[in-house]
Amino acid sequence: MRPDPPAPEGGQWLAAAPFEQLNQGEPTFMQGELQRIVDAVAARVGRPALIEDRRQRVVVYSEHDGPMDEVRRMSILRRQTTPEVIAWFRDMGVLTAREPVRTPAYGDLDLLPRVCVPIWHDELLLGFVWFIDVDETMTDADIATATSAFADLSLALYRENLLGELASQRETEATRTLLVESRQAREHAARALLEEGRVAGDGPTTALVAQLVARDGAQPDEVARIALEQALVTTRRWLGVRESLHLVWHDHGVLLTLGGRVAGRPGPEAAAGHLDEALRHATRGLATIDRTVTGIGEHRPRLLDAVQSYQEAAQAARVAVQLPALGRVVAWSNLGIYRVLSRLDGPQLDIAGVHPGLERLLRDDSYQVLLETLEAYLDLAGNAHATAERLRLHRTTLYYRLQRVEQLAQTDLKDGNERLCLHLAMKLGRLTGHFRGAE
Repeated sequence: MRPDPPAPEGGQWLAAAPFEQLNQGEPTFMQGELQRIVDAVAARVGRPALIEDRRQRVVVYSEHDGPMDEVRRMSILRRQTTPEVIAWFRDMGVLTAREPVRTPAYGDLDLLPRVCVPIWHDELLLGFVWFIDVDETMTDADIATATSAFADLSLALYRENLLGELASQRETEATRTLLVESRQAREHAARALLEEGRVAGDGPTTALVAQLVARDGAQPDEVARIALEQALVTTRRWLGVRESLHLVWHDHGVLLTLGGRVAGRPGPEAAAGHLDEALRHATRGLATIDRTVTGIGEHRPRLLDAVQSYQEAAQAARVAVQLPALGRVVAWSNLGIYRVLSRLDGPQLDIAGVHPGLERLLRDDSYQVLLETLEAYLDLAGNAHATAERLRLHRTTLYYRLQRVEQLAQTDLKDGNERLCLHLAMKLGRLTGHFRGAE
């Protein structure tokens, strides 16, 4: 192995390296070929080069001995580009371009000027070759010199994409089967993952669900889903790639953590905390995403039973979306009555069916203060002293409000069955969004 040369004066140095796959190991022959090509391209034009795949994940890069911005440095260190940078480049038209694209500097993202050369194989976009062009001196002749090596690059990228996609698809399909299919299909999927060495072993499994909450109720766009996968992969690497599995669906992602509570190994709660931070980092600056939540299911004894933990984690995440006061990370075991209420749907989510009188109050915003008082009183098991302290009310004011609720809702707070129905109706109102009072 050749020694690392010192960093050049006025610049930064990073040694050339092949793409760091999720499942790290020895570089493949194809990766070695890509490294040879990117080194040759960089030598021809006399400036560093970096190759990304079509999703703008770093594949290989040459030695860097010139000016480098923070985006390039972090792309190399993390092997991926941030979603906000991806969105900006896509606005520049790199996804549809058939010819080289010159992108300007952009101070808000600490981007230096670049030349992007898209790599196509017939009608399939395979990736991009990037050159930093600080003083914008890279000529069309320089670009033509670089592209003379792209015939080999196109074929190598095509093979690399094909091999990578096949391996990824097998794992993705097996993981999907674990979460949605019949028991027999799940048994087959778990066995395949074990036999192919995708997971270290069978045993206790816990599901985490990462949910993207888009602004204005829209579905997350492609850039947001890329951010979601980046967060899942970041936490998976932290846990160990053979100690976890991940899957991305249209609006949420799943992370299965494998193995029991062993000394030195992060537990599901620690994994959820790490995933929460990774989500916040990955979605930072994305205008389409309002917030993220992470649900934690209960652990199950075998990989085969992960579907039950997944359903619980998804349920916890759905409740957290509706009730922000619960926090960004919510465990199914801590949902309380919402474990039951969140399983209801359609006609079952009928507040009037639980308590008709309260449903009338919920339809009128002028009763908001009375409803907040009632909820606090019921949450505190009818303890008037504790309710008055929590709401900072005089006891006389509290009793007056509760009497008004009894009159308007035609109920009796001294009746245990009535109090149960009222409490359930209030929580159902929270879950369905009919009641948005202070929490």
